[in-house]
Amino acid sequence: MSRIDRLREKMNQEELDGFLITSPFNLRYFTNFTGTTGLALVTKEQAFFVTDFRYTQQAAKQAQGYEIVKNSGNIFAAVAELVQKQGVNTLAFEEDYISFSEYRLLKELITESTLLPISGLLEDLREVKDEKEIESIQQACYIADQGFDHVLKMIQPGMTEIEVANQLDFYMRSLGASGVSFETIVASGKRAAMPHGVASSKTIEQGDIITLDFGCYYEGYVSDMTRTFAIGEPGEKMKEIYQIVLDAQLKVIEAAKPGMSGIELDAIARDHIASFGYEDSFGHSTGHGIGLDIHEGPNVSSRADKKFVPGNVITDEPGIYLPDAGGVRIEDDLLITSGGNEVLTHSPKELIIL
Repeated sequence: MSRIDRLREKMNQEELDGFLITSPFNLRYFTNFTGTTGLALVTKEQAFFVTDFRYTQQAAKQAQGYEIVKNSGNIFAAVAELVQKQGVNTLAFEEDYISFSEYRLLKELITESTLLPISGLLEDLREVKDEKEIESIQQACYIADQGFDHVLKMIQPGMTEIEVANQLDFYMRSLGASGVSFETIVASGKRAAMPHGVASSKTIEQGDIITLDFGCYYEGYVSDMTRTFAIGEPGEKMKEIYQIVLDAQLKVIEAAKPGMSGIELDAIARDHIASFGYEDSFGHSTGHGIGLDIHEGPNVSSRADKKFVPGNVITDEPGIYLPDAGGVRIEDDLLITSGGNEVLTHSPKELIIL
């Protein structure tokens, strides 16, 4: 079943005559469009892609199965005209990706249809990856693995965190990445206690523990990996928490499989860390889904009751953070398979001391 057919199936279940797609990630998923201006209107029988003259040729090549509509004025006015012509009585829109001013304009333009805000329906359809999506994620993970190996070879005391991040980002691009998944995190020394300590001007020093959290885009899909290592002897406390985090991370890999919920998987890592007295030092979730977006479903958290199915791709990233000492996080990307899971990131995880 095609993606648009799966969407129409959901629309029938929800009794929707039309769906207005506006978010960039969902537009890419349902139309293959990679430009910056456009939106899609899907009805029970037809599908339209609306954009201006700059992107009509691109949309015609990418949005196969969509009738291309060129708007010369306001793009929502073109949508309103289509809605009226198609007799759409109930029009769903992405409430998380329409601003209040845009919603107000839609209400003014579309007077004979009911506008229905919807959240999560399109994203739910994206959670199960097909073979081509998995191949793109695997390549993004391969590039990230090569990037980590590059960092281990070039990093040295005296470099700033920003210098390390810039070299890593450029190297991944040199291997075919189109960009980074998010702003690269390089957190050294006590800054490693900051879970999202993006690279700063801090100089890396001998004895620093370093958390490196990074990833890249390949053909629109992301990787997301974290490794923690040391420049010189990091001290016994860091070695202790490193092993605790590693064991928690490996327990998640051992357990992850279809039918298990995010709550259950999160508890495996959380309970292990808590058993050593560090429950208050692990404040974020154990993981999240990845795909076109760096954070998407399904999640691995204390509130994620959805059960995993084959084709989900999730992260496994427990951590311990000690404000006066530093922190440790280890993260892999896991593909849920019919028999369990496949680890997509392959960089070494034993504590590396350079």
